[in-house]
Amino acid sequence: MDIAEELIAKKGYEGTSVRDICSKANINVAMISYYFGSKEKMMSYLYQYRVLKTRENFSEFADTIKDGKPEMQMKEIIKYIVSQLFKYNYFHGFVTQELRHTDNLKVELLDFYQLFVKKLDEVIKKGVASGVFTFTPKPEDILTTILGSTLFVIRNKNFYELYVPSKNEEAYAKEAEKKIRMNLLLSVFAILGYAAD
Repeated sequence: MDIAEELIAKKGYEGTSVRDICSKANINVAMISYYFGSKEKMMSYLYQYRVLKTRENFSEFADTIKDGKPEMQMKEIIKYIVSQLFKYNYFHGFVTQELRHTDNLKVELLDFYQLFVKKLDEVIKKGVASGVFTFTPKPEDILTTILGSTLFVIRNKNFYELYVPSKNEEAYAKEAEKKIRMNLLLSVFAILGYAAD
């Protein structure tokens, strides 16, 4: 699974064959069929594994920031979500396609999104109670803004690279992530009516 994820991250889902995965993993091609049934089913397992790991990581991350000021927590949550979306950007096309066919992925994503919404709700309420946030937007709307904006940047590289000049792919990804993160910080804090001291 780790090797499949590594190759798909480098070459994309379409550009990675079962033979590539098996060759690098030093296993027989028949093992993929035996354990998963197909490349598509293996990718589904891989995605479920990644969601589970990211969910665990987010829970640990949320625990480390729980005592921070609301504005720090919001900034770190935005940074976390954007960085995870960029880090695992090779899943997005697959997920969009698979969601049409796979109910268990829909349920896992729904649970995952609700975890974020719950944490955002806590931070917003804490910020309003302390007077640092003036407005109380719906946490699901904040999550939609973060996810939608970041996924737009990831999926529309040909457009966004016009505004993020770079020498190579790695530099582009780093600069694009930084640009959208800064934009989201400005947008979300404006929506919250952030009143800095």
